[in-house]
Amino acid sequence: MLQTKEFKPGELDAMDVLRLALTSKVYGAAIETPVSEAPQLSGRTGNRVLLKREDLQPIFSFKLRGAYNKMAQLTPEERSRGVICASAGNHAQGVAFAAQALGVRAVIVMPATTPEIKVGACRRRGAEVVLHGDSFSDAETHAFVLQQQLNLTFVHPYDDPLVLAGQGTVALEVLRQVEAEDSYTVFVPVGGGGLIAGVAGVIKALRPDIRIVGVEPDDSDAMYRSIQAGERVRLDTVGIFVDGVAVKQVGAYTFDLTRRYVDDWVRVNTDEVCAAIKDVFDDTRAVMEPAGALAVAGLKKYVAERGVTGQTLVALTCGANVNFDRLRHVAERAEVGEQREAILAVTIPERPGAFREFIEVIGARAITEFNYRYAPRSEAQIFVGVQLARAGQRRELVAELAALGYAVTDLTEDELAKVHVRHMVGGRAPEATDERVYSFTFPERPGALLEFLTKVHGRWNISLFHYRNHGSAHGRVLAGMQVPPHDAADFTTFLDGLGYPATDMTTNPAYRLFLT
Repeated sequence: MLQTKEFKPGELDAMDVLRLALTSKVYGAAIETPVSEAPQLSGRTGNRVLLKREDLQPIFSFKLRGAYNKMAQLTPEERSRGVICASAGNHAQGVAFAAQALGVRAVIVMPATTPEIKVGACRRRGAEVVLHGDSFSDAETHAFVLQQQLNLTFVHPYDDPLVLAGQGTVALEVLRQVEAEDSYTVFVPVGGGGLIAGVAGVIKALRPDIRIVGVEPDDSDAMYRSIQAGERVRLDTVGIFVDGVAVKQVGAYTFDLTRRYVDDWVRVNTDEVCAAIKDVFDDTRAVMEPAGALAVAGLKKYVAERGVTGQTLVALTCGANVNFDRLRHVAERAEVGEQREAILAVTIPERPGAFREFIEVIGARAITEFNYRYAPRSEAQIFVGVQLARAGQRRELVAELAALGYAVTDLTEDELAKVHVRHMVGGRAPEATDERVYSFTFPERPGALLEFLTKVHGRWNISLFHYRNHGSAHGRVLAGMQVPPHDAADFTTFLDGLGYPATDMTTNPAYRLFLT
C-alpha cells in the first residue's frame, strides 16, 4: 500500500494522486453526488453545461471527503489521542462529521467572528469548539499551540496528500458520470488548492486530454499569483465575500500539483459570483454559498472571453453553507454581475420637469433604482439604476446620455457606490470641512462595532458614517473624519496603529458626486 509519509512537497505526481484516490476511504461518510444538467445556462452559453453537485454532501460541501479520508487512515494510537483543526467553515464541519462517525475526539478552533450556524453545526456533532481571535490566521496559530499542549493530530484543510486525494474522488466520479463524445473542460474553485490538486491529479493521470481550469476571486487569487511567480506567494489581504476560498497562502503540496496539471485560469469579481449564485438557483433551485458558485462564474467568463461554443463544460458546485442574511447582498449584486443593470450618476438641471425629461430619454428601459435629494444649486445629481436587455448596452446608454448633454459617471464597477453611497444619497454636509473618507474592514462579532467607534473617537470629529451588515465574517464601514492639514501626519500615524484595514476613498467619484 502506498504510504503518504514517503512523500514530501514536490514529490507527488498525477499517478501518485490517482493511487491515493483509488485507495481512499471517503464513502463511510461522503456520498457519490450527481452530475446534473443546467439547461438554462446551457442555452445561454451555447454549450452543454453540467454541475457536479458537491453541495448535496451531508455537510453540504466536498470538504467531508478529504477530512474523512485523512481521519479514517489514522493509526489506532493517533485515533486514541484525537484530532484538531482550524477552520471557520466547511472543513470544520467535515472534521466534526468524520470524528462523530469514527468515534474520534475532535477539537476545532474557529475565529470568534464565525457565524453561530457553523459553530452550532460542529458542536451538535460532538466536536469541542474553541473560539479564538478575529481571523483564520488567529485561529490557526492558536490551534498549533493547542495541538502541542494536547498532543492531537492536526488535520489540515488542504495541504495534506490524504486530504487532497480524498477530494480527488470527485474526479473519479466525474469521469464515470460525464458521457461526452469529445474531450471536455472541468472548472474547479480554488482556495488553498486541495480540491483542484486532487481533481487535476486524478484526471490528468487517466484523461490528459480533459482540460482543467482553476477559478479564483480577483481579490483572493493566491494560487494564480503563485503560478505566475513560480513560487508560493503570501497575500497581504484577501477578499471577504467569497470566504470559502479566502486563503492568503496556498499549500506546498497543492501548489506543486496545480502548477503542473492545471491548464488555464479565470479570475472573477464579486458581482460575477453573485450572478452565478442566481444562475445555479434558476437551474436547480439550490442556493450556493459564494465559493459554491465560483466555478460557474468562471465557466461563464471563460465562455464569454474565449468564444467557446458547442462544448461540454463541467462546473464543480462545491458548497451551500450560506448565511441567509447574506442573500440580500447577493440579490443586490446579481443583476450587475449578469450585465443586466447599469449604475449611473447623472447630472440634471435642478428645475421642474427635469426628472420627466430624463425618464423620457431612458425610454422603455426599466428603472431599478432612483435616488435624489434636493440641494439649492443649479444642477442636481441623481443615482440611478437602469435595467439592460443585453451585455454591451451599458456603453450605448452612457454614450446616448452624453450625446444629449447629460454629464454621466458610470458607477457600475465602483464598489464604494454599490456598498455604501447608494444608501446615502443626499447626505451632503457643506460644514464638514477638511473631510477625509476611508473604507474600513473590521471583524463582524458582538461588540466589534463599538470597539471600532471607541478607537476612532478622539481628537478628529466623525463627519460621515455608514455601516451595513452583509452576513459575512467581516463588516464594512465608510467613515469620514475632519482632519485639518496640519494634523495630516498625526492622522496617518493614528490609522497605522488603528488595527483595522483602511482604504482612502476621498477621491472616489461616487463620494465626490453625492456626499460632498
